[in-house]
Amino acid sequence: MSERYNLSVIIPTFNEEENIAAIIGAVNDVCSKNGIQAEILVVDDNSNDRTIPIVQDIVRRCENVRLIVRMNDHGLSQSVVDGFRAARSDILLVIDADFSHPPELIPRFYEAIRGGADIAIGSRYTKGGDIEEWPLKRRIISLGATAFGRILFPEITDPVSGFFAVRREVVDGAPLAPRGYKILMEVLGKGRWRSFVEIPFVFRDRAEGESKLRLETMLDYLRQCCGIIWFSVTHRTGPVWTEWTKILRFGIVGLSGIFVNMGLLYVLTEVAGLYYLVSAAIAIETSIVNNFIWNDLWTFNSGGRLRFTRRLHRFVSFQVVSMGGLAINMLILYLLVEVGGIYYLIANLAGIFAAFAWNFMVNRHFTWKNV
Repeated sequence: MSERYNLSVIIPTFNEEENIAAIIGAVNDVCSKNGIQAEILVVDDNSNDRTIPIVQDIVRRCENVRLIVRMNDHGLSQSVVDGFRAARSDILLVIDADFSHPPELIPRFYEAIRGGADIAIGSRYTKGGDIEEWPLKRRIISLGATAFGRILFPEITDPVSGFFAVRREVVDGAPLAPRGYKILMEVLGKGRWRSFVEIPFVFRDRAEGESKLRLETMLDYLRQCCGIIWFSVTHRTGPVWTEWTKILRFGIVGLSGIFVNMGLLYVLTEVAGLYYLVSAAIAIETSIVNNFIWNDLWTFNSGGRLRFTRRLHRFVSFQVVSMGGLAINMLILYLLVEVGGIYYLIANLAGIFAAFAWNFMVNRHFTWKNV
């Protein structure tokens, strides 16, 4: 890599004539004031407004600015990948052209990578982060996409962020095949990384121009998630594979709990002669204890190093979450049968899946948060 630049700032564009000159100027100012030798790569998807001639004029005046015009395979994520390949430094930063990502934070990303992190992620959802001037519909869509992304990357609060920096070796040689706008998901799922930091930022709606969020964008995101899962499972590598191993183990433990529950219910009722509701209460609690022990020792592999009080705290948390899962199961069963007119066994299956998702996600983020 060139020793001349120690940061490559990649700006993907499509019809950004209102913003592009200003964002290039802002990035150059921030980097210059902080002693960062940065190149700026504008990767354009063959805009049909004045974006290209504006950047061409800037390129003639600023030797650290380059323009790449892509004629085929359009899409923001694909543009970023082309920017990765063309970059001349070992630290790569991605920022939107519309000022929704504050360029004044670039030095923090740069220093985070220099300090040892493989990836520095701008987060709207960690402490200090926020979103301004978004309509309710877009907030709901964003939260839904983020929640789905956190199933794959539970330790990261904003896995769909478009504002991030990476070390070059994270993406060099990685089989990145992104769709749509969520390039960070592709990097997290297929790149080679171990450590990350999150940098809070306030996301502001685009200063000028029109948002490019469409239904097709959301469908691309779902297809991308499926592709990441498929890659991780077939290659048995990466954080997604590790997480899905936990999900599989959690499911196996849940099945063992069903056998414990049913077996003990039968023994206590038919052999010991207890009233069936008393037997059921004992059986349910025993299955919860069974599930907690196996999840603690096997699924999340927390080992035997914890003090009794800390393990007891975990058990209480697991118990509360399990009761919440039971309530969700019963509520869905009731609504689907009584309101939706769905056959009760099918309705119960839907309730079981919903309860399983609840139990895993809440336990993963709270009961075993730091494991």
